[in-house]
Amino acid sequence: MIGQDYWWVLLIKAVVVVLGLTTIAAYLTYAERKVAARIQLRLGPNRVGPFGLLQPAADAVKLLFKENAAPANRDRLLYLVGPSLAGGAAVLAFAVIPMGINNWFNYQFHWDIAHFNVGLLFILGVTSLGVYSLFLGGWSANSKYSLLGGLRSSAQLISYEMAVSFALIGTIILAGSLDLEQIVGAQQQTWFIVLQPLAFVLYFSGAFAETNRAPFDLPEAETELVAGYHTEYGSMRFGLYFLGEYVNMVIVSSIATTLFLGGWLPLFPFHPFDWIPGPLWFLGKVVVLLFFMMWVRWTFPRLRYDRLMNFGWKVLLPLGLLNILITGTVVALRA
Repeated sequence: MIGQDYWWVLLIKAVVVVLGLTTIAAYLTYAERKVAARIQLRLGPNRVGPFGLLQPAADAVKLLFKENAAPANRDRLLYLVGPSLAGGAAVLAFAVIPMGINNWFNYQFHWDIAHFNVGLLFILGVTSLGVYSLFLGGWSANSKYSLLGGLRSSAQLISYEMAVSFALIGTIILAGSLDLEQIVGAQQQTWFIVLQPLAFVLYFSGAFAETNRAPFDLPEAETELVAGYHTEYGSMRFGLYFLGEYVNMVIVSSIATTLFLGGWLPLFPFHPFDWIPGPLWFLGKVVVLLFFMMWVRWTFPRLRYDRLMNFGWKVLLPLGLLNILITGTVVALRA
């Protein structure tokens, strides 16, 4: 671990991140419903509060007061572990994502909770826990619909995690580090999306599958499986799965921003663009990617399951290996 903040600084950071992520996830549901309504020529939420801005709060209150019905023959422990793991892993992964560095009164302030020199490896390890949360939720409920959704979830996420990991190796080769701050620093002259356009496309395609977003939302596929792995969940147990999905959207967009879009670096490195604080640049780029994810969801139809798996193993994976080979060769020849 690099650098050591005071304990009270870490505590404040942790509280801000947890509260911030949960609030953002809640309002992402509002934003998505508004984007979907705009695409489909509807109005979207507009009843609760001005412009419908209190709709996420109303949804949270509804989930809190709903009955906690559950199957009688469920595995009680794993039934509770599944949604807890989904929400917890998603929030934990954000702990090492840097949003900027400021020097205040001879104190270097890092806009992250923890700074590891292998931060990217930590994120990949933590986010992979999402596979367990989906499968445990599907299996522990003792329901054939949930089990089928959980199995499809596991197969899809394992397949696309490999493609996502291979897509990120190109940026690691160029930066020569797994430290996220050093990867951003290596993009001072040129963002990696310019040097690694194929890797960015591969990563973001895999990110749709990792977050169970259409057109890769086969783990849910409500037209076929009722609701997939969380069919038997209600109240805030379902809310934790829902929270995990939207927090994961923020995570994959933040990773793409950090590794390909220059992180907190300004769009143009001169006045007045460099007057804008780094965290605002970071959040602005993340918002653009989140809007793109919503746009894609309400534009393209769902893939058939066999085609989805073929796309992961026969298209994304070979292209990821090809990108690693080309990047490694070019870097070695220029060394």
